[in-house]
Amino acid sequence: MKSVRVLAAVAATFLSTLPALAAGEVNVYTTREPGLAQPLFDAFTKESGIVVNTIFMKEGLAERVAAEGDNSPADLMMMVDFGNLADLADRGLTQPAGSETLDSVVPEGLRAPDGSWYALSARARVLYAAKDRVTDTAVTYEDLADPKWQGKVCIRSGQHPYNTALIAAVIAKKGEEEAKTWLEGVKANLARKPGGGDRDVAKDILAGICDIGIANSYYVGLMRSGAGGDEQKTWGDAIKVIMPTFADGAGTHVNVSGAALAKNAPNKENAVKLLEYLVSPEAQKIYAEANYEYPVRADVDPDPIIAELGTLKIDPLPVTDIVKQRKAASMLVDAVGFDN
Repeated sequence: MKSVRVLAAVAATFLSTLPALAAGEVNVYTTREPGLAQPLFDAFTKESGIVVNTIFMKEGLAERVAAEGDNSPADLMMMVDFGNLADLADRGLTQPAGSETLDSVVPEGLRAPDGSWYALSARARVLYAAKDRVTDTAVTYEDLADPKWQGKVCIRSGQHPYNTALIAAVIAKKGEEEAKTWLEGVKANLARKPGGGDRDVAKDILAGICDIGIANSYYVGLMRSGAGGDEQKTWGDAIKVIMPTFADGAGTHVNVSGAALAKNAPNKENAVKLLEYLVSPEAQKIYAEANYEYPVRADVDPDPIIAELGTLKIDPLPVTDIVKQRKAASMLVDAVGFDN
């Protein structure tokens, strides 16, 4: 009788695990910081029962998946910068998700035409400006080449993906010759050699080294919230943010974080479910609150700190058009000696 009871208990335990086992797993290769990604994965597992296995790598993600070939366990590849996502597709490492949900939620300009990768959040390339020295309330990207800003502009390396993407957008809109003239004008207005990070732009504005600079919107949230410490909060409080557009007035340049479905995904169905969850209202709210990024869903508001920056009108130029000009943008940076 005792043996029967033991067997019954074992059977009950086994049966109780069947739903979780049936739900399965999904393998994610990601360059996103674990502190941001993990809350999203935990919430997905709680809702779906699907276990998310993650491998975090700072660099070399595409190279690893390519080397693994047909036997790669990767289902999803999560990266920052639409150029990196496009590279995955260009290397033949992706496949279309075939999801009506994703196609209906993610704006057409923020996803691959074939549905192989999707933006999951956006960060605007905005202008930081000194509160007490800059009276302008509207400045275009092109205006930064105006001699009125001579010796007053700060920026990180022109070869950083955030900046090559912006330069690529200028090329896509105006052609290489006009873009070169513009970039030469910006270089002539620099207050210091390009370098550091985006938060250093705010730091140097506070120090009086420059009056205005290009940087990403989400760093404002990280600084003003105190997430980066008291010193960075001081930097964030010292600046005002101008939401620029290009001269055509179409909108503000953005870059993205996103994910691509791996070509040989062994758990494709679960990978698509995770992708669809990541654009759900719940997940989009986590993106907004955890890293001060703009949700790609129109019905989810950004964090209040970011909302205070003003309404974001995303430039409609498709990111696929920008991606095509990244190499030309990088060459242009070197051609004008921007970082020298």
